[in-house]
Amino acid sequence: MLQVVETESDQPICPHCEEPLVKILARKLQTTFGVRFIYFCSSCKKSLGISQRKGFWMG
Repeated sequence: MLQVVETESDQPICPHCEEPLVKILARKLQTTFGVRFIYFCSSCKKSLGISQRKGFWMG
Protein backbone atom coordinates (compact mmCIF):
# COMPACT_ATOMS: atom_id res chain seq x y z
CA MET A 1 0.00 0.00 0.00
CA LEU A 2 1.29 3.46 -0.93
CA GLN A 3 1.42 5.89 1.97
CA VAL A 4 0.42 9.54 1.44
CA VAL A 5 2.13 12.01 3.78
CA GLU A 6 1.00 15.63 3.85
CA THR A 7 3.92 18.06 4.11
CA GLU A 8 4.52 21.79 4.28
CA SER A 9 8.33 21.55 4.23
CA ASP A 10 8.94 20.06 0.75
CA GLN A 11 8.28 21.99 -2.45
CA PRO A 12 7.17 20.21 -5.67
CA ILE A 13 9.32 20.78 -8.78
CA CYS A 14 8.03 21.44 -12.31
CA PRO A 15 8.93 18.42 -14.48
CA HIS A 16 9.67 20.74 -17.43
CA CYS A 17 11.72 23.69 -16.14
CA GLU A 18 12.68 22.14 -12.77
CA GLU A 19 11.72 25.32 -10.89
CA PRO A 20 9.88 25.02 -7.56
CA LEU A 21 6.10 25.09 -8.06
CA VAL A 22 5.09 27.97 -5.80
CA LYS A 23 1.97 28.66 -7.87
CA ILE A 24 0.03 26.49 -10.33
CA LEU A 25 -2.11 28.31 -12.88
CA ALA A 26 -5.41 26.94 -14.19
CA ARG A 27 -7.53 27.78 -17.21
CA LYS A 28 -11.14 26.69 -17.75
CA LEU A 29 -11.84 24.76 -20.95
CA GLN A 30 -15.44 24.68 -22.17
CA THR A 31 -16.45 21.43 -23.85
CA THR A 32 -19.69 20.15 -25.33
CA PHE A 33 -20.43 17.97 -22.30
CA GLY A 34 -19.04 20.03 -19.42
CA VAL A 35 -16.01 21.83 -18.08
CA ARG A 36 -12.36 20.82 -17.80
CA PHE A 37 -9.36 22.68 -16.42
CA ILE A 38 -5.81 22.69 -17.73
CA TYR A 39 -3.13 23.21 -15.08
CA PHE A 40 0.24 24.72 -15.94
CA CYS A 41 3.49 25.96 -14.40
CA SER A 42 3.57 29.66 -13.54
CA SER A 43 7.26 29.85 -14.58
CA CYS A 44 7.50 28.08 -17.95
CA LYS A 45 3.74 27.89 -18.77
CA LYS A 46 4.01 24.20 -19.79
CA SER A 47 1.05 21.95 -19.08
CA LEU A 48 1.04 19.83 -15.92
CA GLY A 49 -2.30 18.10 -16.51
CA ILE A 50 -5.96 18.33 -17.45
CA SER A 51 -8.86 17.62 -15.10
CA GLN A 52 -11.38 14.90 -15.78
CA ARG A 53 -14.54 16.00 -17.50
CA LYS A 54 -17.40 16.94 -15.20
CA GLY A 55 -20.55 16.62 -17.23
CA PHE A 56 -23.68 18.70 -16.87
CA TRP A 57 -25.50 15.71 -15.36
CA MET A 58 -22.94 15.61 -12.49
CA GLY A 59 -23.72 19.09 -11.16
